[in-house]
Amino acid sequence: MTILALILQTPPTYGIIDSLRDATPLTWAVLLVLLGFSLVSWWIIFWKAKQFREVRKQGDKFLSQIEKAQRLEDAYKAILGLPDSPYGRVFRQGVNFFSELRPGSLRQGAPVAEGLSPAQLEVLRMVLEKGEAEERDALAQGLTWLAVIGSVSPLLGLLGTVIGVMSTFLGIAATGSSSLSAVAPGVGEALIATVAGLVVAIPSVLAYNHFVGRLNLVASELEGFSAEFIGTLAREGRV
Repeated sequence: MTILALILQTPPTYGIIDSLRDATPLTWAVLLVLLGFSLVSWWIIFWKAKQFREVRKQGDKFLSQIEKAQRLEDAYKAILGLPDSPYGRVFRQGVNFFSELRPGSLRQGAPVAEGLSPAQLEVLRMVLEKGEAEERDALAQGLTWLAVIGSVSPLLGLLGTVIGVMSTFLGIAATGSSSLSAVAPGVGEALIATVAGLVVAIPSVLAYNHFVGRLNLVASELEGFSAEFIGTLAREGRV
């Protein structure tokens, strides 16, 4: 037998495209849902990456201005010229609340007013904590979806695999053929769903953990700044 004859007798390979073409409607439904999850997760990943990058730049500018300021009045004037940011919003909430308690005390040349009482200082701390929580919640938007997609996608892939295996065994029962050539295509089709679920889940889980770390960093910086804000008031004799 010639080599050409052996080649002609070699059965055609059965690839991924063939498995997708022969997939059942239920398997296709699972794959389409996973495709939608993938698009949503990557959109969230690019959105949050851009958002946290901007927040990092805003935080560097904010902290540089705070370090240059000698007094609270100077810091307030410098912050007003910066773009809106989580750091600036928390700072303004604290300053505005302090100005409501001591009107005119932040004007240029104004005498040092009477310090805040312990009750007022505690309320100021609560105002700052409320601002921190609001900024944290705003930055956390979208992360829940990454967590959901990362946990649900493997389960959907497993569901697609189970459906494919069931279809394969039902086909074997109907035809009565249990040869490898009859079983392998169905099993391959079933495993595609598992692979698709993992491909969707892995980037989502990695991105979620990365962004949660960035979120915790920003939250800790805001907490530290709030403590520094109250420390500045104490240093200037305002509490």
